[in-house]
Amino acid sequence: MTNTIPPRSGTAFKMKQGECLKVVDPEGEQVADLYAFNENDHTEFLSSGRSLDYNESVEFGKGAKLYSNNSNVMFEIVEDTVGVHDFTLTPCSVDTFKHFYPNEAPVPGCFGNLAAAFEQYGIPKHLIGTTFNTFMKVDIDREGKISVLPPVSKAGDYTVFRAKMDMIVGLTACSAGESNNFSYKPIEYEIIAQ
Repeated sequence: MTNTIPPRSGTAFKMKQGECLKVVDPEGEQVADLYAFNENDHTEFLSSGRSLDYNESVEFGKGAKLYSNNSNVMFEIVEDTVGVHDFTLTPCSVDTFKHFYPNEAPVPGCFGNLAAAFEQYGIPKHLIGTTFNTFMKVDIDREGKISVLPPVSKAGDYTVFRAKMDMIVGLTACSAGESNNFSYKPIEYEIIAQ
């Protein structure tokens, strides 16, 4: 069954080891922030640092593995029609909006939406770290300058993540203008049994 995350919102759900999460960009150029916790131990969670280290790359596509802070594999990317994602930047928040978009009314952002979604599972917001920013395009130039560029994902593009442990997973339709080429769209997802 396909589920829809409305623009600028988020959700959380449980996944069992072996199940696959298909994240779809139905309209194109829309980022989806992904974060996860071990269902049975909330002190184990998705780790950007471990994943960058063990993949020996800042690029993630088919075959890449996403690791926890305890060095266990949480997800493996088994299908990917885009191949351009980010695992370096934190989820947007009220403070992000105040910093980058001072003339806009701040919104909860992906951090706030994930915090609200994980709250139903008793997970405090301070445990939410750097998200896997599905479909997000980030460029780092030779001087180290970071630029957020429009996603290259087209309507219908998708990424499939296989769960390597039982997890509580959070997923958003990103709220930050620059990340989505200043157009806010939904994200679709489906949990596929093994």
